[in-house]
Amino acid sequence: MPSKILIVDDEPFNLDLLEQELTDLGYAIARANDGAQALAAIEKVTPDLVLLDYLMPGMNGIQVLHAVRKIDKDLPIVMITAHGSIELAVEAVKAGADDFITKPFDPEHLALVVKKNLERANLKSDVEFFARELGGRHRLIAGDSEAMRQIMTEARKAAASKATVLLLGESGTGKELVARSIHKWSERRLKPFVAINCAGLAKELLESELFGHEKGAFTGAHQLKKGKLELAHDGTVFLDEIGDLALELQTKLLRALQEREFERVGGTAPIAVDLRIIAATNRDLEGAVKNGAFREDLYHRLNVIALTLPPLRDRKEDIPALASYFLERFAAETKKGFSAITEEALDKLIAYHWPGNIRELANVIERAVVLGDGPDLTVHHLPTRVVGTRTAAVSNEASYHDAINSYRREIIVRALADAQGNRAAAAKTLGLHRTHLMKLLKALRIS
Repeated sequence: MPSKILIVDDEPFNLDLLEQELTDLGYAIARANDGAQALAAIEKVTPDLVLLDYLMPGMNGIQVLHAVRKIDKDLPIVMITAHGSIELAVEAVKAGADDFITKPFDPEHLALVVKKNLERANLKSDVEFFARELGGRHRLIAGDSEAMRQIMTEARKAAASKATVLLLGESGTGKELVARSIHKWSERRLKPFVAINCAGLAKELLESELFGHEKGAFTGAHQLKKGKLELAHDGTVFLDEIGDLALELQTKLLRALQEREFERVGGTAPIAVDLRIIAATNRDLEGAVKNGAFREDLYHRLNVIALTLPPLRDRKEDIPALASYFLERFAAETKKGFSAITEEALDKLIAYHWPGNIRELANVIERAVVLGDGPDLTVHHLPTRVVGTRTAAVSNEASYHDAINSYRREIIVRALADAQGNRAAAAKTLGLHRTHLMKLLKALRIS
C-alpha cells in the first residue's frame, strides 16, 4: 500500500502543486485547507506523514503541530513556509516538527525529505513491533545512536533480498537479535527461524545437529533424526559462532550452501532445502582464513552482506534507554518496586567500558534489582567494577574509599540475599557480630 500523506495549506494552488508532485512519486494524498480540517483528517485518514504550512488563518502551523502531538506523538510532520528562517526552523523543531522545508520548494528536495522521514518512521515502527513480538528482547539492540540506526537500516534492506548475511562484532552485542529481525522483515517471516550454536557442541554432535542422521548411523542413533537445516526448510538458519566450526564441517556446510542439498549422517539420499543463511561470529574470520583455520571459499560464500555491530562502549548514548528498559523488565519479573535510576548511578553506567556489552549491562541491572530495593536504583546497587569507574576530576583518595565501600556493600548485600534477609544468619556468614552488621547497614545505607 502506498504511504498516505496529508498536505495542509490554505492556498489551493499550493495544495494542487504538492498533490501533483507527491502523486507522481506514488504516494496517496489527503488535503486540508486549515488547521481544523487537518486535525479532523488525521483522525479519519491516519496519514503516514503530514506536510504542514506555517502561515494559515485561524490556527497557524505551530498551533496545529501542538494539537497533533496530543493525538499522535510519533506522526512525522514536515513544516512548510515561504518565510524560511533559522528562527522559524528552531521554533518548529522545538514544537515537535521532524523536518522543515521552504517554498517555493525544489521537487527533488521535497521528494528526499518525504522519503527520509517516512523511512525513519517505518524503522521506528518496526523496532517497536519486534520489541513487542520478541517479548521486548528486540529492544536489546535498538537505540537512537547513529551507529545503531545505520545498522538497522542496512539490516532492513538486507532482509528484502535473498543474500547471505554475516554479522560481526563482540560477544554480547545482540547479533542473534539482529538475525531474528532480518528474518521477521523478510518474505520468510512465516517460516521457521532455526538458530545453531557452532561452538556449543562437539564436532560429531554438531554434525548430527546440522544435517541430521539416519537410524543406526552411529552408536546410540536408535531412530532417524532430522537436522536443523532440514527443519528450517523455506525459512532462515542462523549459524552462530561460525568461526568455531571445525574444518571438516566447514567443507560439508559449504557444499550444502552451494548445492542447496546435503545427506544426513549415515545416509546417501540427497535432501534439498531452500534456506536463508545468516551467520555470526566474534572472531576475525579474515585472519582465520589467512592462518588456515577457516575456508576461504566458505568465508566468501557467507560474506555477501556484512554488518558489524558496534560495542556498547562506542554507543554510550544508548545506555540510558537500555538500562531503563532492563530496569522495567526485571522489576516486573521480580515484582520489585524499582521505577528509576538515579543520575549518579546512570553516570557510573555510562562511564563504565562494558567489556561484556549489552549482555553485561542486562546482568548488572538484573543483579541490582534482585538484591536491592526500590524505588530508585542507586550506585549502592551497582557492582564494584562499575562503581569503581572514576573520572579524572575525582581524587585518588575518594576513588579508593568509594571502591572499598562499594565492595563492602556488595558482599553484605550478597550475604543478606543468601540468608533470605535474615540479618543474624548473614552476620554469622560474614564473621561479624550482629550489632556490627547493623551499624554497617546504616553507614552504607543498605535498606
